[in-house]
Amino acid sequence: MINEQELVKACQNNDRKAQTAFYNLYKGKLMGVCRRYTRTPDEAEDIYQEAFVKIFNNIHTLEKAGAVGAWVRQTVIRTAINYYHANLKFQQNTDYESTLLSNDDYPNLLANLSNEELLTLINQLPDGYRMVFNLYVIDGYSHAEIGQMLGVSENTSKSQLSRAKELLRKQLKPMGIISYERT
Repeated sequence: MINEQELVKACQNNDRKAQTAFYNLYKGKLMGVCRRYTRTPDEAEDIYQEAFVKIFNNIHTLEKAGAVGAWVRQTVIRTAINYYHANLKFQQNTDYESTLLSNDDYPNLLANLSNEELLTLINQLPDGYRMVFNLYVIDGYSHAEIGQMLGVSENTSKSQLSRAKELLRKQLKPMGIISYERT
């Protein structure tokens, strides 16, 4: 059994078997990330494959093989964002409403859902809301970072998140997961 660092070194030497093994090693972990940023499994697969083309084209620049996991994940997320920019219109919302639940509440609420239920709810969000929600709540980026990645203002990111949460609240209520009423 080859370890991850040896696998990276073999990939840096263009070893096709190592590249296949590396691709498959991350597929189970990162296809879920791709699915959160897309509407269909086919789009997610396209993003994953495009990300790995970038990864294999740039793996020689990776100096610390121990940091490969974070580097691969970030490449996949950035590829998803680029796909979004290239294929979808971004909804602009510039006013910021204060959120009703703290940012810490969402992971706790969402932990009550299965991965498939969560994916279904997130995929029902409008595209801009879905992107910001994923980046902020699930992937942990700040509004400033999101604004920079998506080419929008920090306040637009905050507004998108607020509206995403409001829509999710409305979706969660009939499921009995949340009974929080907006006043």
